[in-house]
Amino acid sequence: MLIGIPKEIKNHEYRVGLTPSGVKELVKHGHQVLIQQYAGDAVGFTAHHYIGAGAQIVDSAQEIYQRAEMIIKVKEPQASEIAQLRPGQILFTYLHLAADPEQTQGLLASECIAIAYETVTDARGGLPLLAPMSEVAGRMSIQAGAHCLEKTQGGSGILLSGVPGVAPANVIVLGGGVVGINAARMALGLGANVSLFDVSLARLKELDAQFGPQLTTLFSTTDAIEVALASADLVIGAVLIPGAAAPKLISRQMLKLMKPGSVLVDVAIDQGGCFETSHATTHESPTYVVDNVIHYCVANMPGGVARTATLALTNATLPFALAIANQGWQRALQNDPHLRNGLNICRGKLTYAAVARDLALDYTPSEQVIETMI
Repeated sequence: MLIGIPKEIKNHEYRVGLTPSGVKELVKHGHQVLIQQYAGDAVGFTAHHYIGAGAQIVDSAQEIYQRAEMIIKVKEPQASEIAQLRPGQILFTYLHLAADPEQTQGLLASECIAIAYETVTDARGGLPLLAPMSEVAGRMSIQAGAHCLEKTQGGSGILLSGVPGVAPANVIVLGGGVVGINAARMALGLGANVSLFDVSLARLKELDAQFGPQLTTLFSTTDAIEVALASADLVIGAVLIPGAAAPKLISRQMLKLMKPGSVLVDVAIDQGGCFETSHATTHESPTYVVDNVIHYCVANMPGGVARTATLALTNATLPFALAIANQGWQRALQNDPHLRNGLNICRGKLTYAAVARDLALDYTPSEQVIETMI
């Protein structure tokens, strides 16, 4: 298979879809890899590294989209990239369609085969291609929140850890998944008071056993969140419904309960955000203020630590990319139900139920689509 890796063009996105190590593995299996000039330079992978691994360097993204059978990316395709997709071309990347009707319509019109990292599953019920970036984003959320709390950034001037004689900050984490666990671990490590909310009692018991009395675990209700907001300095939005739009857990009205200069970090922003007042921001302009509360809603947080994030992501995606290249997308998805769960769009049909429901679009089961194409 001829595989193409374009340079990412989203604002301040420095990650790359394939490392030289990944190229070497694909070439070893008999595949060809095209990579756009400078695609990996920002994370330390130059043309020299890729050529040494067996890739061919091309000057433009246009050539990659024209020639490649499968496109491997990191972030969702931008409008100019969607316009270059061909019918039957495989796109393997993050999509987050439930919060992006324009992208969804563009991909449907392109008649490409769009496989989303964030909905691929595993035998344990996890999301193996989302988990690495959730780990990164969860840890970064505390770094970002701590920075936003600084007075020079418009925050309340609170140090997360406090100092002897001065109380630490109060951190609320909404969601006990991968993002929430990593956010809680970072905040606890810095010495903050941390409360984590979730709707699963089983999950809360697991976290209580893991962290002990250091972490306060609370069953998530609107009333419980409202009580906690009054004393919160930093709130991390870490909820996830796979493939679907995130639920809105904090309303505009609830912001009035919070202290001036407190901070919301919405890690769920790729899926539309879990605060009513959230809208996507960029690393270039990461924050805005609503009712004296700072909102940090960067839609590609892991791009800020691009080398770590690239290595973590590509470690997870490479086995699936190899399966698609070795078997062809139809056989690979037919043979692996977990990879099949990643299929979101296929030849003009929407194949992921949660996206169809959130966007009020027609839905065709992936199994049905694949059977017609084998």
